[in-house]
Amino acid sequence: MNNPYNNQTSQNTESPEIYAARLALIGSALSTLGDGLQAIAAGIALQELEKSKQASETPQNPSSELDQTSELEKMQKQIDRLANKIERMERLVR
Repeated sequence: MNNPYNNQTSQNTESPEIYAARLALIGSALSTLGDGLQAIAAGIALQELEKSKQASETPQNPSSELDQTSELEKMQKQIDRLANKIERMERLVR
């Protein structure tokens, strides 16, 4: 007798190699995102250190605040692009 549940389970099984490759892709995407976030955090920390050093040496300059805002906006765009790339990679895996 034909059992419809047996056909579904046999079609849904994947080879361990495919499963491992998908996990590797997801892991590398997350790692890439983590590296990007780490680089952005290091850039922010460096900017803050430079800003505090400049503040102790000279009075605060309004243009440096604009520069910092611009840099933060650039960093946010980079984060958004990384997140979009990861989403596209996840869609490819599915």
